[in-house]
Amino acid sequence: MSEILWELQTDRIVSDLKAGKRLDNRGLNDYRKIEISHDVSENADGCARVKLGKTDVIAGVKFVPGEPYPDMPDEGSISVGVELLALASPDFESGPPRENSIELSRVVDRGVRESKSIDFKKLCIKEGELVWIGFVDLYVLNYDGNLFDACSIAAVAALKKARFPKLDGKKIVKGEYSSEIKLSKIPIMTTFYKVGSSIVMDANLVEEKASNARLSISCSDDKTMCAMQKGGNGSFTPEEVSKCVELALEKSKELRKLL
Repeated sequence: MSEILWELQTDRIVSDLKAGKRLDNRGLNDYRKIEISHDVSENADGCARVKLGKTDVIAGVKFVPGEPYPDMPDEGSISVGVELLALASPDFESGPPRENSIELSRVVDRGVRESKSIDFKKLCIKEGELVWIGFVDLYVLNYDGNLFDACSIAAVAALKKARFPKLDGKKIVKGEYSSEIKLSKIPIMTTFYKVGSSIVMDANLVEEKASNARLSISCSDDKTMCAMQKGGNGSFTPEEVSKCVELALEKSKELRKLL
């Protein structure tokens, strides 16, 4: 879409939101339809596919045995990576990870890690020698806005179903598993987009492009906020941030039921 058409679209979106209306008739704090499915990969140790409206993401978890970090000899680790496939959007290109992909990976990773939902000591196989290292790989199949929440939900849904492979010494026994990872908490990310002077949850693509600021808030089921990330060139007032945190804690209860 040309810059002129985007500007016209943005003007309309800003005007409609001031009147409390969205293009798809949702309320300002309403999410699009969320669909979660599992068993989308035979080779992953845990997997999930999440459709958030037309945004479509697949998450796969793979555990591999490896050496622990020297300063954490009795703890395993996880790493989150996001691949923005070129087929998902004309805005995405093949090649090495770009800034938006790296930021998305880090925000999703932080939401899971800081929730303390994973006891990394339970990923220890033999202290100082062998631990489980979990790789959470996210693949964006279609991009229609709000990848932060879609990727976060997919990552948590995949981890919730993940199992540790069976080991024979230091080698994985293919197709056999020992136990589930068992998350102690279920972190949920909710992302707010500021469009003009209005703030909406779960922006679709045109709303996201019209926004000038983004605030992603991760909350755990013990009613605590565990992570926050602000993006975009715009800003939120302290009062707006407080309101977003309040809404995030409330909305996370609703979204958590889907998992």
